[in-house]
Amino acid sequence: MQDRFLKSIANLPEPLATAIVPILDKDFAGHIDAQQLDELKTATQMDEQALLLALLPISAALARVPISNFYVGAIAKGKSGDIYMGANLELPGEALFHSVHAEQSAISHAWLSGERQIEDVIVNFSPCGHCRQFMNELVEGQKVNIHLPEQEIQPLSHYLPYAFGPSDLNITEPLLTKQQHELSLDSSDPMIIEAVDHAGLSYAPYTKNYAAVVLETKDGATYCGRYAENAAFNPSMLPMQMALSTMARHNRDFSDINRAVLIESSKGVVSLVGATMDALHAVAAVELEHIVVEPE
Repeated sequence: MQDRFLKSIANLPEPLATAIVPILDKDFAGHIDAQQLDELKTATQMDEQALLLALLPISAALARVPISNFYVGAIAKGKSGDIYMGANLELPGEALFHSVHAEQSAISHAWLSGERQIEDVIVNFSPCGHCRQFMNELVEGQKVNIHLPEQEIQPLSHYLPYAFGPSDLNITEPLLTKQQHELSLDSSDPMIIEAVDHAGLSYAPYTKNYAAVVLETKDGATYCGRYAENAAFNPSMLPMQMALSTMARHNRDFSDINRAVLIESSKGVVSLVGATMDALHAVAAVELEHIVVEPE
């Protein structure tokens, strides 16, 4: 079991602690599939609501919070039945807008895993306005059920009434809808090919800046992030934020980064290069490779 979960395990009900330890192996990065979830329910005799809330300390253990020291865990449950953990992330010495909220982390985890709809979000503190607006960008976002400790389950519409969202800007394919933007770049570099593929799956209906980041570590592993825009603009999640959150979930040190690539569409009306370089240089002494590609 990974050391980062030791404290959390000690605070879980004993049947749950016993049942989940085998799942928390060296490769665990916050994903529990539907079958594993059913096995945990059987082993613990807990209903799903109680079980998901009880798992939040495991999710919060994924957090990296050098500024606030305030650990927030979140779980997104997909329509598939799988659950995806996430936690907040802060970059030391950098502007607060580089921070990733736990709900964003969990939702991006689900998106990168191929999930097409989020039905439930479980979180250990009430979602802030930023996260409520971010969740509202999802497919049927107003119907997403919010689970909080000692609170009645309520849809997002309860927490964000009179919401402004993608439909107000005539967007008919919201976040998590399958995106496929054809981007043209002639390269045999596997890392650049991976970045182009993820940029083609990114969600940028407001700026058309289809973008992605891929980070490579010294052992050759890669971690990606895609651009996820928002109708209200500010809760948009930058691809570098997503890539760093992915690394954190996989328990990797940012100092292990030895290469970073940002792919952007030439047709975008904004560029993410400045913010991406700032975030990268806050965690690793690596120069950003910035490549602009043409849409087909």
